[in-house]
Formats: sequence, structure tokens, C-alpha cells
Amino acid sequence: MLTKPNLRCFSTCRTLFKETPTNLKGRKKSSQEWLTRQLKDPYVEKSRLENYRSRSAFKLIEIDDKFKFLRPGNIIIDCGASPGGWTQVAAQRCNADGKDTNSDIGTVVGIDLIRIHPIPGTILLSPMDFTKVSTQEKIQQCLNGKPVDVLMSDMAPNATGVAVLDHERIIDLVVQALRFALQVSRPGGSFLAKIWNGAQMQNLMNELERFYQTVHIVKPPASRKDSAEIYFYCQGFKGLKARPSQ
Repeated sequence: MLTKPNLRCFSTCRTLFKETPTNLKGRKKSSQEWLTRQLKDPYVEKSRLENYRSRSAFKLIEIDDKFKFLRPGNIIIDCGASPGGWTQVAAQRCNADGKDTNSDIGTVVGIDLIRIHPIPGTILLSPMDFTKVSTQEKIQQCLNGKPVDVLMSDMAPNATGVAVLDHERIIDLVVQALRFALQVSRPGGSFLAKIWNGAQMQNLMNELERFYQTVHIVKPPASRKDSAEIYFYCQGFKGLKARPSQ
């Protein structure tokens, strides 16, 4: 059975990637604005040209290009993986499909409540709820108990439009992912998580700094300027023995 550090928890969900439409007639104003933005977004077109399932793939690419934490042979967990953009990037960079015969072969496990279509070389657990203990035990079974190099969370709750509530809910998801990362990560491992900006950011950062040598706040170029999303990239997992007494 998994042990649980004293951290909070919540549930997870993701939105599906949608095709960019060409006809805005008859749409509500909010829908028209979203559709127009999609049409003008260079990352949407780039994701199609490079065969990524979502524009968010470029957020991970840009973060990894800066910090270089996805390496051949890595064991990587992707929480909130649907539709699979991050999982695709992770699989390529850790050589999960073994295409690079001169490099170590990595492992990528993607989890989401929404079904994920197959991605070569990866293990996909969907539809499954990451926050359930049974799902987390299944992840460990898939890895045969091997320690994890990188745990990533792009999980997000359904937005209510109430910024304070949405912030609290995504923080709960990050804490749930962190709890699992503390149990399965190797010493020196990395943790990457999306949050929406808000009042609890500093408290979360303080918590992360208890367990990781360095914590970075990152907003990659692919993240829209008007979006409240930012990412915490944490490197150098200290191990639970380094945890201060309470």
C-alpha cells in the first residue's frame, strides 16, 4: 500500500484538443473569440505540421530546452496527459520507442480521466483517475517499482470562472501530484506542474522547496500572455529523509 505524506488532495480532468474550425457564423461571442484566437495562433498550426496532438506540446518543449531534464533512458510519469502532446514529447526525448539505437530506452506512463489514443512506446492508463490510490498503485506496477526521474502534471480542474476557486482547485491537484512524486521519485529527480496564478503560490513554493534543491517559476513562450497559467519546475529531489520534522 502507498503511504501518504501530509498533503492535500483533489480530483483531475482535462479538456480535449479540438480541430480548428473555419466557419464562425451562428456562434456565441465567446466561442467566436476562442475560434478566432485558434485561427491566429501559430502554435496551433505548428502542432499540426509537427504532428503533435496539442499546442501544449511546445510548452514542454520550451521548458525542457531550457532545463534539459528529459533524457534518453528516463522514467517519466505524465499526469493529466490527454490528448497526449506532453506524452509525445516525453516519449521522443527519453527514447521510449527505441528509435535511437545508440541511446538508452526510456519509459513514459501517461494518465488521464479522458481516453488517450495510443502513442508508440508509451504506457497509457486511461480513462483512469490519477488521484485514486488504485491508479497510483497501477502506475507503480507498470514501472515494476523502479524510481521515477520526472513526474509532470498538466492536470487542471474544469474552470468555474471564479478565479479564487479555480486557483484553489488546481493547487489541490498539484499537491496530489507532489504527494505521489515524493513516494516514487529517485533522489535528484524532477517535478513539473502547472498552476493558475493566485494567492497560494508562495505557500506552494515553500512546500516545494522543502523537497527539491531548486524551484523555478516558468512561463514558456507557448503559454498565452493572457493566461493565468504558470509552471513550477523543481529539480534535485532531496528524498523524504531530508524532510524537516513537523
